Amino acid sequence: VLDLGLSTTPTVEYAVAEEGAQAGIILTASHNPKQWNALKLLNEKGEFISATDGQELLEMIADQTYDYVDVDNLGIVTEDDTWIERHIEAILSMEGVDVESIRSAELKVVCDCVNSTGGISIPVILKKLGVNEVIELYCEPNGIFPHNPEPLKENLSEIAEKVVSEGAHLGVVVDPDVDRLALICEDGSMFGEEYTLVAVADHVLSYDAGPTVSNLSSSRALRDVTESHGQTHYASAVGEVNVVALMKEVGATIGGEGNGGIIDPSLHYGRDALLGVALFLTHYVKKGMKMTALKSTYPQYFMSKNKIQLTQDIDVDEILSQMRDNYSHEEVSTIDGVKIDFEDEWVHLRKSNTEPIIRIYSESTSQAKADALAERVMNEIRQVVA
Repeated sequence: VLDLGLSTTPTVEYAVAEEGAQAGIILTASHNPKQWNALKLLNEKGEFISATDGQELLEMIADQTYDYVDVDNLGIVTEDDTWIERHIEAILSMEGVDVESIRSAELKVVCDCVNSTGGISIPVILKKLGVNEVIELYCEPNGIFPHNPEPLKENLSEIAEKVVSEGAHLGVVVDPDVDRLALICEDGSMFGEEYTLVAVADHVLSYDAGPTVSNLSSSRALRDVTESHGQTHYASAVGEVNVVALMKEVGATIGGEGNGGIIDPSLHYGRDALLGVALFLTHYVKKGMKMTALKSTYPQYFMSKNKIQLTQDIDVDEILSQMRDNYSHEEVSTIDGVKIDFEDEWVHLRKSNTEPIIRIYSESTSQAKADALAERVMNEIRQVVA
């Protein structure tokens, strides 16, 4: 057993493959409260195990079809806390990372690491990338979250104010696992989690042409940017395991999820905010414009996220089937729930695996249109249920 100590999720993923380990175990609650601490399980490639593998493991535990070794054959535990440094060094040596350009830009960056493992990794990589001044918020890895740690706009008012008051070029926010990256513009506005992947993909495709992958609930902006590079975008079912599987199938050069997750297979097949920071900052300084100006160069879409609570006796699958039939004249995907693509907007309906809820994500060219589309579809669902 190799104990990496306090580490990040992508660092463990990277270490499993580099060490040639048979598996990996990450103890984390991610952005949930600490009482939700649990195990994330990795296979020998440093990738999350599939649902099938997980079910086999649960059945093995339930049936107790495993053996213990006797005391004379116990394995050994070795501690190695060097893997964050090794992970960072691997990132710095990547083709798409230009430390000299970042150093020459003399950047001032504010980072918020929510008192988790980002605190021992994000400031380090920022400094190694040549950022001139790093202003740290909540970088003590004590697990006591100073605010809701999910990197969403409503939780980021403090760093937004700090970016403005300090006259910083941008702000960097990560979740407790350091696998999601959100960015703050110089005026305190949100760059947008959906646009983290869009911008990084724009950068990667400038030197490594190939397909891109995101999930069905991620912004159409990635498809647009991918096609502007003459490449093809593919959409997977929601979930990192599904994104990775499709990336491998189509030979994608970059992929991820709209929650700020960046996956670059030239390093490893896992969402990685450390990697995302390095690629984004290189892109940012090479573009030579303010964050707000950079965001304005990308297709502007707006998203609405809603859910409908149903009773236990309602057949959610039947509702989704009815909605699919109602829109059979449109482009419809049933890979994961029902996604309906219109000319300049889309709506995605997914059922929860744990409760009688239908999640409704919609996107359009204005917030009002995205909200209206979601409301229209929710009313149609209510009519089906009635």
